[in-house]
Amino acid sequence: MSTVVIAGVGLSKFGRQPGRSGRDMAVEAIHRALADAELSWNDVQVAFGGSDASGLADTLVSELGLTGIPFTNVKNGCATGGSALVSAVNAIRAGAADIALAVGFDKHPRGAFDPMPEDWGLPSGYGEAGLMVTTQFFGIKISRYMAEHGISSTTLAKVAEKAYYNGSLNPNAWRRKPLSAEEIANSGIVNDPLTRYMFCSPGEGAAAVILVGDAAARRLGGRPVRLRAVATRTRRFGSFEVFSPSIQGTGTPSSVSADAARAVFEAAGVGPEDIDVAQLQDTESGAEVMHMAECGFCEHGEQEKLIAEGQTTIGGRFPVNTDGGCIANGEPIGASGLRQVHEIVAQLRGTAGARQVPGRPRLGFTHVYGAPGISACTVLEA
Repeated sequence: MSTVVIAGVGLSKFGRQPGRSGRDMAVEAIHRALADAELSWNDVQVAFGGSDASGLADTLVSELGLTGIPFTNVKNGCATGGSALVSAVNAIRAGAADIALAVGFDKHPRGAFDPMPEDWGLPSGYGEAGLMVTTQFFGIKISRYMAEHGISSTTLAKVAEKAYYNGSLNPNAWRRKPLSAEEIANSGIVNDPLTRYMFCSPGEGAAAVILVGDAAARRLGGRPVRLRAVATRTRRFGSFEVFSPSIQGTGTPSSVSADAARAVFEAAGVGPEDIDVAQLQDTESGAEVMHMAECGFCEHGEQEKLIAEGQTTIGGRFPVNTDGGCIANGEPIGASGLRQVHEIVAQLRGTAGARQVPGRPRLGFTHVYGAPGISACTVLEA
């Protein structure tokens, strides 16, 4: 299989940006990624991108330049960015292009997401019963997990405390004020056991990645990062997901995150034990806890001890969400997966500044999860 290299990454700021559209942020992120790769828009041969609420990515050519390249829109929930990345990788591996772009962006209004049940193949009564409110799903899922595996509410607060601290070190983050675990625990219940400051918020931002094949990688200088593997999966029977929060069949529910992580590690030829720094979906702090085990980084229930010991902090044995994750950056749906890639590239290059993981990390991992049961994972190598 041909080598695919990340030659450039770009990011806009995340958070409320009055007067700026999601498209503006996307164009900024693309130009930053091109500059990072020392390329121009005319060099890009194929593009894939997506947004949940800010328009069609292919129309960005109006601002970028009418070069005539194929530009495909991708919309896949929280896995939109990851899916755009997969598409760009596959285009290079298929020989359709040697230089490809993946971009994700969004600008969501204040308040909770308001999905329509009909868009998800559900009857209107599902929404009338209040079951489209995603905070309920996250509360239900982590409550069950805590009871099964001995996870405390203190651990949930510590995960969020880490996120806000890491966000304070990230100049592009939305939430840049550190909060104590006590402040987080006492911030008011949204859906038991999750409090207000344990959740991310729908937000604004954009991220872009320039990928290149063997020939282009040999021509370019810069600080390339190898994409060892990327994988996406959808839910299997028996899973417990957003908009389908029930246990079907018998035994332990299946996990789309576990399936995607297993696939990407097999393709990369490495295991979870080899990863030096990771980005895990943290729509709320319980999600990070569950995804640590679902992606293979520990056994179920071990998170309580690992987090109490500080092993997931920037200076710990297994740093997670070093840029503050979704909790500190917010959740612009189209951008989150590529924001994760941007952060791992910075860590592997050694350019993450105050949040740099010590010891020259060599392998990084990213993971996104979204409704109605989609996951995308990558393994990146310095």
